[in-house]
Amino acid sequence: MFSDVWLYLLYFQAFVQQIFAPCKYREQLAVNSLDLHQFAGKWFFKAAVSLRDSDISKFRMFDNIVFTIQDRSNTTLVLTGNMRMGDDCIKQNWTYHVQAGRDDLLLEGRPQRRNLLWSGMWANCSDCIVFQELDPPLKETDSQDSLNRFLLYCRQKDVDSEMLTTFLRNSACSGLTASVTLPHEKEFCI
Repeated sequence: MFSDVWLYLLYFQAFVQQIFAPCKYREQLAVNSLDLHQFAGKWFFKAAVSLRDSDISKFRMFDNIVFTIQDRSNTTLVLTGNMRMGDDCIKQNWTYHVQAGRDDLLLEGRPQRRNLLWSGMWANCSDCIVFQELDPPLKETDSQDSLNRFLLYCRQKDVDSEMLTTFLRNSACSGLTASVTLPHEKEFCI
């Protein structure tokens, strides 16, 4: 009951905010028209936002995450994640493909998932990128995607806190009120 009231208050607040201070426009980047070489190198994970906490809760277990993107061709990217969880380092790889006629990346092994790129200007950061992961509803009768989260990555390890505040504020303006920001208290697993 209380959570329903809270949810309605958040929606009302977002509605009123849009009237007086419209949300910043989010610019989607069509991956089939990008030079993927520009994304090669290190990216530091800063924050995740979603409509639901369940979409981003797994990130709460990490202190920090750094990704390295290798451009295998202009149609394949290999992402290596080095994640700090407690005193342990976890390493994982993902392979993404660009498909002709599609504006998203295809994750190898998860063909149903849409992976979209958004401009970092959403966070007022020219050296950032926002990565969206979308999974379709689990049942045809469901109206909501089973996963819909936006992940903010920056080229620099240390960033201005105003950039994170801008990202979270612009996200909340769009109703994305569940958020996780990694603490970055321990050494990176590079």
